[in-house]
Amino acid sequence: MSDSSPIAARYLGADYLRQNPSWDSEDSPWKAEKVRQLLQDHGLRPRSIVDVGCGAGIVLTELQRSHPAARICGYDIAPDAERFWESARARGIELVVGDFTTTATPTFDLLLALDVLEHLQDPFAFLESIRGRATHYVFHIPLDLSASSVLRETPLLRVRRKVGHIHYFTRGLALALLEDCGYHVVASRYTGAAFNAPQLGWKARILRFPRRLAYMVNRDWGARLLGGETLVVLATVA
Repeated sequence: MSDSSPIAARYLGADYLRQNPSWDSEDSPWKAEKVRQLLQDHGLRPRSIVDVGCGAGIVLTELQRSHPAARICGYDIAPDAERFWESARARGIELVVGDFTTTATPTFDLLLALDVLEHLQDPFAFLESIRGRATHYVFHIPLDLSASSVLRETPLLRVRRKVGHIHYFTRGLALALLEDCGYHVVASRYTGAAFNAPQLGWKARILRFPRRLAYMVNRDWGARLLGGETLVVLATVA
């Protein structure tokens, strides 16, 4: 995300922190475990990891436990994110307030972009700017777009106001975006967020039963119908 984009302004000021005082730190260990499982399943042991849009940095502290010898870095454009970094920096994790896309760095073994694409004014430009700067990429993408969310509209407006989602995806649309930008999708999987994400609200808990029924018929169909899912993707440059 370019620091000069109008959309970036909410992260450069105090608005995002005011609406999200924990910076969604509660979700970070859960997301880190999804990344760890994906890397393990594909036999990847990266020696250098960068998290672009690292937020509170907790994903990186969690990944350091399973990759203690790796060089681990994080970048975020939001100055307020730095207030969460003391513990991570004490563990030797390099954290920078700045725009990774305009910063010269060596090529990393692994680049993480977790819950980033949906916030960007131009996700195509972002994906093109990071292409070739790592050997492997892991993306975590909320799948906000479903028949239910379109019909009700309120869920889309809520994530737009509270956490700044301005693009909405289904699994197919998310993968098409990556492929259009020159990425080869090695693997993609649903995370089960509708059932096991840390911050499930009461409405999501009520929907767990119909979602399970829909998933029994067809998981893609169920996710597109009732929503609540997220996608984790392992990719390389095509």
